[in-house]
Amino acid sequence: MTEVEKLKSIPSEISEEFDRLFKQYVDSSKKEGQVVAGVVTNVNNACVTVDVGLKSDGIINISKFMGNVPGVGDSVSVYIDKMEDWNGRMSLSLVKAKQEQEWTKFKSESAVGGYVHGGIMGKVKGGFAVQLDGGNIVAFLPGSQVDIRPVKDINDLVGVSHRFKVLKIDSDNGNVVISRRAIIEDKRREAREEGLANLKEGDVVEGVVKNITEYGAFVCFNGTDGLLHITDMSWSKISHPSEMLSLGQVIKVKVIKYNPEASDRISLGIKQLQEDGWESLAQKYVVGGRFKGIVTSILDYGAFIELEKKVEGLVHKSEISWSFGDVHMRNVLRVGQEVEVVVIEVDMSKRRIGLSIKKCTDNPLDKFAKKYPVGTEVSCIVKSIVDFGIYVDVAGDSDKVNILVPASEISWSKTPSQALKDYKPEDNVQCIITNIDTQRDRVSASIRQLGYNSMLKMMEGFVSAGVVLCTVVATRGEGIEVVLPGGEVRSFIKRAELSKHRSDQRPELFSINDKVEAKVLSFDKNQMKVSLSIRAREVDEEKKAIAEYGSAASGASLGDILGGAWGIDVSKKTRS
Repeated sequence: MTEVEKLKSIPSEISEEFDRLFKQYVDSSKKEGQVVAGVVTNVNNACVTVDVGLKSDGIINISKFMGNVPGVGDSVSVYIDKMEDWNGRMSLSLVKAKQEQEWTKFKSESAVGGYVHGGIMGKVKGGFAVQLDGGNIVAFLPGSQVDIRPVKDINDLVGVSHRFKVLKIDSDNGNVVISRRAIIEDKRREAREEGLANLKEGDVVEGVVKNITEYGAFVCFNGTDGLLHITDMSWSKISHPSEMLSLGQVIKVKVIKYNPEASDRISLGIKQLQEDGWESLAQKYVVGGRFKGIVTSILDYGAFIELEKKVEGLVHKSEISWSFGDVHMRNVLRVGQEVEVVVIEVDMSKRRIGLSIKKCTDNPLDKFAKKYPVGTEVSCIVKSIVDFGIYVDVAGDSDKVNILVPASEISWSKTPSQALKDYKPEDNVQCIITNIDTQRDRVSASIRQLGYNSMLKMMEGFVSAGVVLCTVVATRGEGIEVVLPGGEVRSFIKRAELSKHRSDQRPELFSINDKVEAKVLSFDKNQMKVSLSIRAREVDEEKKAIAEYGSAASGASLGDILGGAWGIDVSKKTRS
């Protein structure tokens, strides 16, 4: 009988009892990767045998107990590494059992966001290894989580216990990610909140210069940062914050602006802790006062003059010389030159002093105004022609004062652009002085005003006549341009005024040099302009014809009346 046949011959009752006893003896819930309690069954010089309640015992090298060898019958915690190794025995581990127990304890006592202590062991890829206090758990500290700023020498942190914040716990792989930076940020946040709780504008605090820029410096105090703008560092002018401050410098500052609802914006000042020197300067440099100073810089818009140490004023380019037109300042001034100036403005709010060099001498316009008062007719020479007019000088006068004849003051009859074409440099012209503005250094004159009286007489004649015979000189979509008798006055007749009949209100019906009669509607004496209308003239003639040739009872038609008035045979519709 074979072995299989013998097993099959065993009564089923015995087989079932055997299975029951085996399951009772062997705990099937125990698996690889678990920590279980075992009983020492044998100890010799080489190893310790441990029964963990499975079908076979496990053997542990006696050296693993580190001198604390248990006795037979003692209970020990072991880690089931393998149910069966290469020789059929169970493989147990004391070290892994201890690690698993520590990991289980760590997970029960720690959580993401919690805190742990440990020492940095050394550098690993991407960060550092940290052994947590009270066990053998090694956590990972990313390089970015060491500090809020780059750490130059990590050796300063090795060998010292630090507090860390738990960022991640990976139960499957037994990994812990921690952060030292989060601890520092939490402390800064707490200090900042505490420092800002009672902060108010006007407080004086002590801080450290953290960063310096072109426009100011950032100062760290009470765990927060504030901006010290360059304009709030000194009452006098400075070119760069580094002239007063250096990184790491401890300074006292005043809180000049702070809004608790926007606590990230805190404005600080140093000069507010010092006496405002401008109060005494305003008393010294009064408007109208004369002083001597040194030219420190020349810019496109003016020159800066140092009146005393760290006190400068600006001479705008318009205040350099009485000469009219653009002044090439570098041809008049040079850096380091001593000049005499007059104070023309003191702006306390902007800490600015306005100066003038030209006002140290007499204004040539005062002399000009006495010599050529408004209304004086003068002979002039054209110096230059610009889009808005003509600049002229009085002929033979040694005091060269530029006089502007606006383009609109050249001719009564021509447009400004047309009138400018009649002149060129060095032409002799007759003008009349119309305005002298010594405050703005301007003199204005007019060419057309010379003929004002004769033009006025001519225009009054047109108004008296009522109707004038004009010549068409231009047609446009909105009307026609005509010249009045004499050729010196132009006027524009709008489309609606071309005829009393809408169908005839078309500029294209007129040709250049056509003669048209128009009624004078109005006259502007200042501009020497008249407003004309053909329509109004037709309406007046119609009324006059009806009054002279027709009556309500005659029964004559309007055509008959007008035909009689104009000498027309209505039946033939031709002018007699």
